[in-house]
Amino acid sequence: MKAKQDLIEKEKRSAALEAVKHVKDGFIVGLGSGSTAAYAIEELGNRIKREKLCVLGVPTSYQAFLLAVKHRIPLTTLEEHLKLDLTIDGADQIDDELNLIKGMGGALAREKIVASTSKKLIIVADESKKVKTLGENNHPVPIEVLPFATSLAMHKIREIGGKSVLREGKDKVGPVVTDNGNVIIDAHFGLLRKPEELENRLRTLPGVVETGLFVKMTDVAYVGRRSGVEKLAKRD
Repeated sequence: MKAKQDLIEKEKRSAALEAVKHVKDGFIVGLGSGSTAAYAIEELGNRIKREKLCVLGVPTSYQAFLLAVKHRIPLTTLEEHLKLDLTIDGADQIDDELNLIKGMGGALAREKIVASTSKKLIIVADESKKVKTLGENNHPVPIEVLPFATSLAMHKIREIGGKSVLREGKDKVGPVVTDNGNVIIDAHFGLLRKPEELENRLRTLPGVVETGLFVKMTDVAYVGRRSGVEKLAKRD
């Protein structure tokens, strides 16, 4: 079991190291959340120290903020820089078209905001995250919802064919609360043959702040594998 976990961590780190090679002096970089993005933040801090790069980061979560501080990455905000050079982030699932499910870490809304204002979105992941079709293995679509609208949103999700569960905290009583003060609904739809259509339907539901479907947003993905790192690029 430990050997398998060590391999996964090696795959994550290898993918992250490749992604950080895209960062150049003077870049404004979106800093993603999650365990694989954490390796990218660490490596970016190493490059800043080693190469004396002038780089500013925009964290997508409190976790990313703390990691950036730890690794001495100077930070900025979207108020100061509305256009970022690139964002490096992780994913929970990646399909053949580089569409994503994100948000198991609860930072989907901020991640999507930062990604949308970036010239390039680079995704890093281990090979377990690569799937043929989003939704495989009964994977849910995380949805950030206003607390006031939780029951209504869950009802509306059922009406369009989903099964929803309010995400509960593991080390606290009650629901997970995002950095924005909202809750997360994990909605199961089975295999997502038309993720863009589902994304559009979910975003029209009252109380929905954002969904974990990132459709047609990824430019490059680095997938760590046992044999090395596979680079996947957006098709023209």
